[in-house]
Amino acid sequence: MKIRGLIYLFFILAFTANVSAQNTDEDAFFIKKIHDKALSDSKCYDWLYHMSENIGARLSGSDEYNIAADYTEAELRKLGVDKIWRQTTTVDYWDRGSGSSVRITDAMGHVLETKSLALGKSVGTPPGGITAEVIEVKSLDEVEQLGREKIEGKIVFYNRPLDPTHLNTFRAYGGAVDQRGNGASKASEYGALGVLVRSMTTRQDDVPHTGSLRYKEGVKPIPGIAISTNDANKLSTLLKDGEQPVMATMEADCNPAGERPSDNIIAEIKGSEFPDEIILVGGHLDSWDVGGGAHDDGAGCVHSMEVIHILKALNYQPKRTIRCVLFANEENGLAGGREYARISNENGEFHLAAIESDSGGFVPRGFTMDGTAAVLESYAKQINDWLPLLEPYGLWLKTGGSGADISPLKSQNGLLMGLRPDSQRYFDFHHTATDRIGAVNQRELELGAATMATMVFLIDKYGLKRP
Repeated sequence: MKIRGLIYLFFILAFTANVSAQNTDEDAFFIKKIHDKALSDSKCYDWLYHMSENIGARLSGSDEYNIAADYTEAELRKLGVDKIWRQTTTVDYWDRGSGSSVRITDAMGHVLETKSLALGKSVGTPPGGITAEVIEVKSLDEVEQLGREKIEGKIVFYNRPLDPTHLNTFRAYGGAVDQRGNGASKASEYGALGVLVRSMTTRQDDVPHTGSLRYKEGVKPIPGIAISTNDANKLSTLLKDGEQPVMATMEADCNPAGERPSDNIIAEIKGSEFPDEIILVGGHLDSWDVGGGAHDDGAGCVHSMEVIHILKALNYQPKRTIRCVLFANEENGLAGGREYARISNENGEFHLAAIESDSGGFVPRGFTMDGTAAVLESYAKQINDWLPLLEPYGLWLKTGGSGADISPLKSQNGLLMGLRPDSQRYFDFHHTATDRIGAVNQRELELGAATMATMVFLIDKYGLKRP
């Protein structure tokens, strides 16, 4: 009996190993088909070209945003999705006006005309601008240390560069962006009249970067303008070399412009076996009001749309519901992501997984995973078992963040993931007038879409065991 039992066990193990090998081979073959389709018959580059070059900058609430919403809805409808709808949210619209200028004057009367962009959500200057002495700081703490005596009546110049030693440039960005986000209110607390901020990039160039600032409740709002890294270096040199004060004149006629409606665009393929388990792919449709929003985040939108195109073109019938969401208002409020999560929770939905692409259209490197501790412990182990299928494409999996738009879904206890392309050049274009289609490599963009479709396929086929 013992011998028969051992023989039976041997055949069971051999059969299981054979089935597992067959599944692995089938999966590898289908993943190759996904990549072949993306690299030979993708729509994502054409979609992105139209959004970046024909529509252009798409600040939530703007006419251009509404045109982009109409366009992407129409293109998703052409793919033959089972359902498509809009979700209206309210956004705080902001108007840049006619532009901004910053003129630096040294003790000898020499004038430096800088390359500048008003920071998003900034108030404007009075007519004729603000002229005051410039004082340089490297941190918000330094403003506190200098105190009202040295800050009051001045223009504060925040000049802490992104740390170039970080291989992950998002980490470098995170270590410097507090100057842009909170610098104006911090300086205002000590009586400053306005702030200049070094652009958030590792690159040395003449291109200014915008981006949102936040005003602290109860603190007088003062104008904030970003200047290019080259101009920041020149200004810093003037301040170090001169014994006499360096003066700046800031001018901007930007202003908050009230509330406006703005729509999320949502399309889905219904699952055949587990329709109540949703796998979301998404990016944010809005961009800053300069450039074409190609990398930030037109790329993420067309990545997500291309997932639907690839699966439909390969006649793949998902077990779970695959939903593409193009979010409104990530750049200056996150209203789209919050509204989506609110309605989803009200409807009792469950997102088994949500994957966001908001790191550009560069060559994909892998995914970061986020969620509750229980989710990461349960789901991450299962997904790590798929690494052998991802490694031929140079992809990795790590714990970390996911995406701003999908982060409000964390309470549903699904897995949140972020597509992570190579980050080295992202902040060359981020929030600038140069973020246009010419900065995007078509093949790299298509590989990103294939990578997202691959992860959707694996999660859909095998599911994830809930903690």
